Amino acid sequence: MFLYLTHTKDRLPDVWSLKLICSALVIASLMLGGCSTSPVSGRSALTVENTPSALLTQTDWWVSFGDPLLSQLVTTSLSANTSIRSSQAALQQARALRDVKIAATRPSLTLSGSAQRNQIEHTDASNSFNAGLDASWEVDIFGGNRASVNASEFDAQAAAASLRDVQVSIAAEVALAYIQLRGSQAQLAIAQSNLTSQQETLQITQWRAQAGLVTSLEVEQAQTSVAQTAAQIPVLQTSIAQSRHSLAVLTGQRPLDLDVLLTPARPVPQANMDMAEQIPADTLRQRADVRAAEHSVRAALARVDAADAARYPSFNLGGSLSLSALTLAGLTNGATLAGGLLGSVSVPLLDGGAAKSQVLAQEAALEQARATYQATVLKALQEVEDALVALKNDRDRLNFQQLAATSAANADLLAQNRYASGLIDFQTVLQTQRTLLSTQDSVASLQASISADHVRLVKAMGGGWR
Repeated sequence: MFLYLTHTKDRLPDVWSLKLICSALVIASLMLGGCSTSPVSGRSALTVENTPSALLTQTDWWVSFGDPLLSQLVTTSLSANTSIRSSQAALQQARALRDVKIAATRPSLTLSGSAQRNQIEHTDASNSFNAGLDASWEVDIFGGNRASVNASEFDAQAAAASLRDVQVSIAAEVALAYIQLRGSQAQLAIAQSNLTSQQETLQITQWRAQAGLVTSLEVEQAQTSVAQTAAQIPVLQTSIAQSRHSLAVLTGQRPLDLDVLLTPARPVPQANMDMAEQIPADTLRQRADVRAAEHSVRAALARVDAADAARYPSFNLGGSLSLSALTLAGLTNGATLAGGLLGSVSVPLLDGGAAKSQVLAQEAALEQARATYQATVLKALQEVEDALVALKNDRDRLNFQQLAATSAANADLLAQNRYASGLIDFQTVLQTQRTLLSTQDSVASLQASISADHVRLVKAMGGGWR
């Protein structure tokens, strides 16, 4: 497999190009050269190298947006979201199953007791009491049990990484929904402001028509413009309501529970512009889904070793100690003591090829896990690349749109004054009003998009890191 990244100055800032290439090299080295020989079974194993990223710690990246309400919503979602709770339960299950496998490698001790009463016709009844202690242990000479424990341990680590992945995803979804809410509220305010201006223009046009200065055509055109702007308001109100409902569900609440808290409009949260640049380049390997896929490869490899060990002899040691007496009290005084030791070996001779087929099945599962790992890495690289390009281009677009909005506002003011003085026709007024609404709406939309781009970039890098 080969990874190829293009690098042109007009696409990405130099610092980002360097970081992305470094990330690609880290991942590529793991995918292409990260195999070594296992000292236990001699099979190909995935090697974990000690990189500086192992020393990184998670940070609450959403705090960088400087919006206390956003931080509150994310914190609530991380404790109450149903998907996170499900992943937490899955992690607990994986750890419990690991402990079951560990217990199977240790000696077992069983205490038993019995009481029996016998009577044969024409004879007196007789009682007997027994107490016993049995011990057993399977000697793991070929490492099958140890491999099963390793597989369960890697499963638990994969479940922990999957939980982290869900947490990162939920936090990002909350931030994106919140940004969408504030962006729609900003667009609604712009639409309402322009609607007020257009209604004032309509009023002036009606007065001029009554004075015979303009025809009814200009009045109808003004009414059309007012109606078109008014029609945008319900769409934005729907988007705002749906964003509030989405945030409520993401935080584990009913759809209407956050309406009072989120109805007052607030500015679109803006991320620290240096936040993305502060993320170390080698954090890409810390992505939870990449680590989960890596642990899944290791678990599959351990299952191959366990299946292979099942083809060899198994050895068991056992022992028993029992007490027998005719009365219950006799078990502690004068009971008959019996003990025994047992060593056994079991050698598979003929199983119709089942053991070999099991090894082949686990090897196929290993190849699937490896392919999934590589696909996850490539997806991570794509998401980072996409987020970087979107962030850069949206910043450039915002600069131009802000210039356009400023000019459009000046043009609209001049047009309104000149129209009121009868110096220009109504078509010019209509055009300047439409341009003003369009540019202001684009500015609000791009500001929300840039904040969303920051969220997607942090998510693509696996969360905030220090």
